[in-house]
Amino acid sequence: MKSRLDFGGRWSARVSRRLRCAACFAAVLAAGALGGCRLDMHLQPRYNPYDPSDFFSDGRSARQPVAGTVARGELRIDEQLYTGKVDGKLADTFPFPITANDILRGQQRYNIYCSPCHDYTGSGRGMIVQRGFPPPPSYHIDRLRQAPVGHFFDVMTNGFGAMYSYASRISPEDRWRIAAYIRALQLSEHAKIEDVPDAERPKLEEKQP
Repeated sequence: MKSRLDFGGRWSARVSRRLRCAACFAAVLAAGALGGCRLDMHLQPRYNPYDPSDFFSDGRSARQPVAGTVARGELRIDEQLYTGKVDGKLADTFPFPITANDILRGQQRYNIYCSPCHDYTGSGRGMIVQRGFPPPPSYHIDRLRQAPVGHFFDVMTNGFGAMYSYASRISPEDRWRIAAYIRALQLSEHAKIEDVPDAERPKLEEKQP
């Protein structure tokens, strides 16, 4: 009687294991079936970037923008703001009022992008120049002191000589702010006591030895 019970217990355990295996297998099949339902979402007929195409005559799957298309927010109708020129000539004024905050922003951007070559004072002896890069002209020479402010914007936008364009790195507004800070640097090197407001002159006199 005991052997029969043992046999029956082993048989029950064996059946139980088979049932569990069958359940696991069914679960795997169900998961695969559910995943297969989404293949149409994941594997849609489409082109990857730069894939060729036999449908279009030029053999490219990517289409060129329609002529005259302007990206949202990129309608650049303000000639001075975006080119540094007025009626095709370099502007000698700023396209928006320059505030103290604009000067501080220009200083920040200048220190990041310009000081490696032009140094922090605009003398053209930045760290890269000290390592052997061709030196740019000092901002304090007469030619650049007398240059219209649009000149600095134009150089930042299009590059000049060994300097490449920074248009992709610095927004038009920040290029004008940098130009304003360059003007402040130039003024700092050639300022006279008469240029200081009357209310601020006593402060300078107090600091003199």
